[in-house]
Amino acid sequence: MAASSFSATHFLQPLNSTRSTDKKTLLGNQLKDSFFFLGSAQKLSMKKPFSSPHSQRRSKAVVAVSEVVKDKKLKADSAVSNLLITKDEGLELYEDMVLGRAFEDMCAQMYYRGKMFGFVHLYNGQEAVSTGFIKLLKKEDSVVSTYRDHVHALSKGVPARQVMSELFGKTTGCCRGQGGSMHMFSKEHNVLGGFAFIGEGIPVATGAAFTSKYRREVLKEADCDHVTMAFFGDGTCNNGQFFECLNMAALWKLPIIFVVENNLWAIGMSHLRATSDPEIWKKGPAFGMPGVHVDGMDVLKVREVAKEAVARARRGDGPTLVECETYRFRGHSLADPDELRDPAEKNHYAARDPISALKKYMFENNLASEAELKTIDKKIDELVEEAVEFADESPHPVRSQLLENVFADPKGFGIGPDGRYRCEDPKFTEGTAHV
Repeated sequence: MAASSFSATHFLQPLNSTRSTDKKTLLGNQLKDSFFFLGSAQKLSMKKPFSSPHSQRRSKAVVAVSEVVKDKKLKADSAVSNLLITKDEGLELYEDMVLGRAFEDMCAQMYYRGKMFGFVHLYNGQEAVSTGFIKLLKKEDSVVSTYRDHVHALSKGVPARQVMSELFGKTTGCCRGQGGSMHMFSKEHNVLGGFAFIGEGIPVATGAAFTSKYRREVLKEADCDHVTMAFFGDGTCNNGQFFECLNMAALWKLPIIFVVENNLWAIGMSHLRATSDPEIWKKGPAFGMPGVHVDGMDVLKVREVAKEAVARARRGDGPTLVECETYRFRGHSLADPDELRDPAEKNHYAARDPISALKKYMFENNLASEAELKTIDKKIDELVEEAVEFADESPHPVRSQLLENVFADPKGFGIGPDGRYRCEDPKFTEGTAHV
């Protein structure tokens, strides 16, 4: 089966479930069970293959990530380095993760100062997923995000000043101030949008992947090996579009990676309470594609999984479903007081900060000095400060821009018989909300 093409040197046997099947036990001990859920509270360990009667016939296609670090040919000659990254790669990963964290922290400040409006969803804690996946992509590859999209855009190369300006609603933003926090888009960088409603970005990503396959196989563009990454959360995985697109992607062997950022909470709903089988990665083999689970708080493990998934897509071997178990360090949005999650659970994951983990790895393996990382920290602080200054000084959109990019033929509605935009007429908003 094609779905079994993941290399045994990267992927080990499925994890054995340690949770009780008694839902009362699950609900009554949510914190305790979430520690064991997919193994995130401890190092992912080798277990016996999952032996569900429904998955036995697909057991070769069902894979999950365990100790990837220890699985990188550790029996090789001791003279050969077993490091997963070079110094330059480590510094790139660190810089991107620090940028994401610093940018989001600044967003919180600006939001509470009244510089941003509406809902703003921050990515703090999940940086290993964005960095681990997106930094492996080429500029021509596409990324489709959710409402928690700032850091995905940054990782893909959209300048911080453009993202910040968009959050400020300014004309210098990547969407000229018309998208805002939940709708980052950049044609130049192939960021195909953040999407406010859960699941609506997955069909867009599937279409983008189909475009790549069509260009290569029908239009005979031999060099078109572009891949698409669709990011979405655990709450989306009970949505119909998710299943429909898994089926379509597997049927047509599309070059797409479905990345589940499972932060265990869909707004205020615990993942363990919302789905009959919380192990999302197992849904991949149901459609004939690999389903992979990885510790989403470890950028090196995420990166190893991403490398294999991207390589499969570029080879034409089809899609991959990757579940990254991660955790957000803030509430669902900046309007969320975050009172529903157990403090002990939050403290547990805060102790597994992905940036601190990468820093520790680099120090232990002599890949960077403290001075080098502090230089990066300073560089990022200055970059984010400059982005705020740029956004603050940029102009607001003119009122005539209000209806641009809304209608295919703006003359049919947006422009009056006199050739002027209707929104420029003082009577345009009478009886409605004022613009």
